[in-house]
Amino acid sequence: MQSALKVTSRPDPAIDRDWWRGAVIYQIYPRSYQDSNGDGIGDLKGIVQRLPYIASLGVDAIWISPFFKSPMKDFGYDVSDYCDVDPMFGTLADFDALTAEAHRLGLKVMIDEVLSHTADIHPWFKESRSSRTNAKADWYVWADAKPDGTPPNNWLSIFGGSAWQWDTSRQQYYLHNFLAEQPDLNFHNTEVQDALLDVTRFWLERGVDGFRLDTINFYFHSQGLENNPPLPPEERNDQTAPAVNPYNYQDHLYDKSRPENLGFLERFRALLDEYPAQAAVGEVGDSQRGLEVVAAYTAGGKRVHMCYSFDFLAPEKISAAKVRSVLEAFGKVASDGWSCWAFSNHDVMRPASRWAAGEADPAAYLKVISALLMSLRGSVCIYQGEELGLGEAELQFEDLQDPYGIRFWPEFKGRDGCRTPMVWDAAARNGGFSTAKPWLPVPGKHLSQAVNVQQGDTNSLLEHYRRFLAFRRQHPALAKGDIDFIESEGDTVAFTRREGNEQVVCVFNLGSKPAEVALGSQALQPLPGHGFSGQSGAGSIRLGAYGAWFGRID
Repeated sequence: MQSALKVTSRPDPAIDRDWWRGAVIYQIYPRSYQDSNGDGIGDLKGIVQRLPYIASLGVDAIWISPFFKSPMKDFGYDVSDYCDVDPMFGTLADFDALTAEAHRLGLKVMIDEVLSHTADIHPWFKESRSSRTNAKADWYVWADAKPDGTPPNNWLSIFGGSAWQWDTSRQQYYLHNFLAEQPDLNFHNTEVQDALLDVTRFWLERGVDGFRLDTINFYFHSQGLENNPPLPPEERNDQTAPAVNPYNYQDHLYDKSRPENLGFLERFRALLDEYPAQAAVGEVGDSQRGLEVVAAYTAGGKRVHMCYSFDFLAPEKISAAKVRSVLEAFGKVASDGWSCWAFSNHDVMRPASRWAAGEADPAAYLKVISALLMSLRGSVCIYQGEELGLGEAELQFEDLQDPYGIRFWPEFKGRDGCRTPMVWDAAARNGGFSTAKPWLPVPGKHLSQAVNVQQGDTNSLLEHYRRFLAFRRQHPALAKGDIDFIESEGDTVAFTRREGNEQVVCVFNLGSKPAEVALGSQALQPLPGHGFSGQSGAGSIRLGAYGAWFGRID
């Protein structure tokens, strides 16, 4: 079924410095969203073409993954010019047009800032590596070899192997937490901090509303270059790196999440506070101390506004117990902090394959976990295609583009499977993404989930997202309110969201069998408009498989 797009009505556009608190942010991976010029790669004009669709979902903001000039060794996360658009994506004028149109539609614009490292062809690094005495000699992390010629310490790269690369010009090693082509900047040098704050101001002056800060806890390293201690096997997990990666064997005390970062984040926040209502969300990749780092980085209203960790991005399936434990742990360590929750992004397997594939009714399961995500205390990130229920694409080795997947194939297949193009029209070539061969294949099984197939079908996942986001907008407690969990058992999650005089009770059944949750004798009034059909009885809520119920405490 099809119907015309309707852009969700927006509140009064008066400046709200707190807009980010409880915002729903839609992540766009520009290479894979919409190709406007027939080269098989998505671009900024393509995003502009699809902004009415995004606005029709009812989200508050967009986050655009990197579109800066880059050699594309890591698809834009290796920046060679922070202040210009790579020609494959368009021009600065195209970005300005995108920002203007997004604002006209009531959407905030957030962009990805990759501050921890640059491309190895960045002018800063070219100068830095040219000698040990040049003006930027200390702008990157350089260290001498050990007497036997081996790297300075045991630090590992997330992308495999040592985190140190030998440079023949300086006859020293440089640090790279990711690819060897992504040398790490030296944040202990205040000139580096100043240069990166100048970059931030450049985009603020162009009208962006905020930033997603890539690898925010990787900015600083220990200047002592101490070896990381081994991590006991029982403490290892695969939250931030796949299980086959020996990166998980270390306790990363010295190569990231350093206390010196707090001072820089305060400088960064002071810059943002010079502007009317700009905000930042940081990506925290720390498998042992993620929530504690998020707490420190968002505390006191003087660092970043919000962060997200990998608690719900890991392969481990979401469960009622985990939802409660993560949210309650965050509430204890970060009572004045704010998190941004996500079940997916451009780096992890899509939930339709990661979690829903084994469920009795995968579509119903995706509906209830998405409603749960959008009801938690915190802001929300939705990755493109989740509203369609797209699964992970199964690609052949010869189709892979991601160096991470190529390195660890086949046990870890990399990130290409979640980065395949959006599907807009089931009957169009390449699903309406491009008239040319796309940079990654469009899976045939995705075509039946295209936007034009789901559009207007009230039972579709797409319309569920629109319906629930509209419901959420009607109840401020679901966006900005406090959270208090209610005792429940098995696959059920229950809590109250409170904001001002509004109290909303939210009850979810993540399981494939009916369930009941006791709520006591308090008077509850069912709320309409969310699309679920749970039933309230005498002091309890009865839920069908993958069901939910929402009510107001009178």
